[in-house]
Amino acid sequence: MKFRNPPVLLFILSVLSLSIPWTTAGTVSIDRFLQCLTKYPHPAHTIQESIYTPQNSSFQSVLVAHINNRRYSTAATPKPLAIIAAKNESHVQATVLCAKHHGLQIKIRSGGHDFEGLSYTSDVPFVILDMFNINSIDVNVADESAWVHSGATLGEVYYAIAAKTNVYGFPAGICPTVGAGGHFSGGGYGFMMRKYGLSVDNIVDAKLVTANGRILDRKSMGEDLFWAIRGGGGASFGVILSWKLKLVPVPPKVTVFNLTRTIEEGVTDLVYKWQTVAPKLPKEVFLRAQPQVKNIDTKGNKTVGVSFIGHFLGTSDKVVALLNESFPELGLQRKDCYEVSWVESTVFWLKVPLEPHRNSSQQAN
Repeated sequence: MKFRNPPVLLFILSVLSLSIPWTTAGTVSIDRFLQCLTKYPHPAHTIQESIYTPQNSSFQSVLVAHINNRRYSTAATPKPLAIIAAKNESHVQATVLCAKHHGLQIKIRSGGHDFEGLSYTSDVPFVILDMFNINSIDVNVADESAWVHSGATLGEVYYAIAAKTNVYGFPAGICPTVGAGGHFSGGGYGFMMRKYGLSVDNIVDAKLVTANGRILDRKSMGEDLFWAIRGGGGASFGVILSWKLKLVPVPPKVTVFNLTRTIEEGVTDLVYKWQTVAPKLPKEVFLRAQPQVKNIDTKGNKTVGVSFIGHFLGTSDKVVALLNESFPELGLQRKDCYEVSWVESTVFWLKVPLEPHRNSSQQAN
């Protein structure tokens, strides 16, 4: 039998010869990595309870539980050699030290909302350090602060704050399933940022594990590193264990609304006006313009629409008067508004029905 194209055959053989040692090396590394982890016992939770390998029946479910871009949950997506679902600080330290010693890349996952898959995919042998079990929240109303572990979600943060107080909140994102660790590490923008800035502008302390396994707080890490982790990506400098938040005052009632206008209703001019008006509104007002495709009829005909979504730290009467003066073209009316508590407003962005919470003045009329 003759091969008509020897160079192609040589290429295939060379690829195979390169891939076999890589696989063997990866297997050896993960075995030694797992053995290394057992050298760091914890009296309450042994780390073996937190390790998931491809041979474990729960591996796939744990892997995809926090993959929010399903393009990365296919068979072709590179998989981790192991997932360490850490339950305490010592598990994090052990994972960092053992991965460093055995040359494995760590992907740190809080909520998995990075749609590029940066926290759960890689082109080199890697393990996932999953933080979802480290999710406790300690709210101190007297101190106007809260310690939030990186595995907590924004929804859990909002709920924990509201369970302790109705006069404080925290400026962060609109999606409750986003992990606090990644959100705060990236800056953290949300519907109160015009009044209070980004999430990181209201973070006063943090704890992280360095590449050497040390746990540092703001004082021991220094101001340069503390500045860098607030927006520069926590995984760039260490594993963030927890953040200390400075709570911000919120009124008993806030107002939310969502008005949609289409091309046929002159939305192009409205968007143009919105660009000039929105930055000049009082800082208590957050007005977002969100383009979308809308159905015109039941026959499948569509048009372009824009939703003007608003959040105001105050009553509906005030925001209606304010916008009718500065942005009358929008046509906001009291019947369009909902007066709710701050924590209730956090779910408005998910289009959760708020009909029972129409403002009382509207109901009285």
